[in-house]
Amino acid sequence: MDPIPETWPPAPHQEVPLFALPNVWLFPYVILPLQVFEPRYVQMVEDLLDSAGRLVVGTVLEGHEDEMEGNPPVHDIAGLGEIGRHDHMDDGRYQILLLGLKRVRIRETESDRLYRKVTIEPAEEIEPAPHIEAILRQELHKAILERTNEPIALLPQIPLSHLADLLALRMELPHAVRNELFSELDLERRARRALEEHGKTGPS
Repeated sequence: MDPIPETWPPAPHQEVPLFALPNVWLFPYVILPLQVFEPRYVQMVEDLLDSAGRLVVGTVLEGHEDEMEGNPPVHDIAGLGEIGRHDHMDDGRYQILLLGLKRVRIRETESDRLYRKVTIEPAEEIEPAPHIEAILRQELHKAILERTNEPIALLPQIPLSHLADLLALRMELPHAVRNELFSELDLERRARRALEEHGKTGPS
């Protein structure tokens, strides 16, 4: 899967549906399976199947998990995803596979549907200097392998951002720390923060 949509970057103030979830972050390159059963989100999926199929997964702020039946606040850096596969169940539910595309900045807007909508803007990442990137790549590669039970090949063309995300995804982290890693757009800081957490907990 190419993580960069053909329509990237999005048009200014492009509107997409918001799927608010507690303790879920849609990282680029990640496939997220979801069961959709709430009427508002069933409507959302049906609308998306007639369009580009893209939505934003917004992570609910910590402490607001008991507000899921309403409109809980979400973090302003979120994950843009695309429905890669869907199955419509006999009871009306949908099972979907959501493909993570990019990080985006979101701002909630008015919606004429049952579900919420947001406008999105690119969340531009800051690349480190080449010599720093080379060092971080080596350290991230080593840390990822330490947390992997089976041998994996990490190709040299994998973006530094994805390496930092891969390490973060292999660790059990508190909400605040995982969101910090997800929202950090300075790639050197994100990589070093992930490595710091790896050093604290050690290989799993």
